[in-house]
Amino acid sequence: MIIDFYTAIKSRRSIYAISDDSTIPDERIAHMVEEAVKCAPTSFNSQSCRAVLLLDKHHTKLWEITKEALRKIVPEGNFAQTEEKIDSFSKGHGTILYFEDQAVVKGLQEQFALYKDNFPIWSEQSSGILQYIIWTALEIEGLGASLQHYNPLIDDEVKKTWSIPDEWKLIAQMPFGKPLHIPGEKSFMPIDERIKVFK
Repeated sequence: MIIDFYTAIKSRRSIYAISDDSTIPDERIAHMVEEAVKCAPTSFNSQSCRAVLLLDKHHTKLWEITKEALRKIVPEGNFAQTEEKIDSFSKGHGTILYFEDQAVVKGLQEQFALYKDNFPIWSEQSSGILQYIIWTALEIEGLGASLQHYNPLIDDEVKKTWSIPDEWKLIAQMPFGKPLHIPGEKSFMPIDERIKVFK
């Protein structure tokens, strides 16, 4: 059931237990990602955000790559827990990879030297906005997701496997699928400690 935007903001959570089922067709998911990338705000309208949607065997392959990369660095005695976590992502319907095009960032640094140090920061902020748009859109469609950061551990293999341009910097991975459980209540700090209003 489709929900409104404000309800989606409230109900969007990190969902780790997901199935490979989807509430919507893959074509709709792809269109949603395309529209989000197209419309997400970026500094100086740089349009530096990039995304890769992995479905089916490509989705599974990503988490195989991640598992094997972790196997090399996680002590053998602790690996079972790591493997279980990675397998939970692999059981999902797909994964969205978020990148930022460093050629765009570098070009802006050269063109607007006064703001040189800010462009990498603004680039990361743009990626965060894109991630939140897509995460909330998935929630609206009844899909659960979480945000993972196995970069830079998996960067080289990801670029090699899917022929990703060298200039694209991997920022995050978002496995998604049909939620297998409803998350518990979320606690909140008093709102007056987090926001001030002057009028």
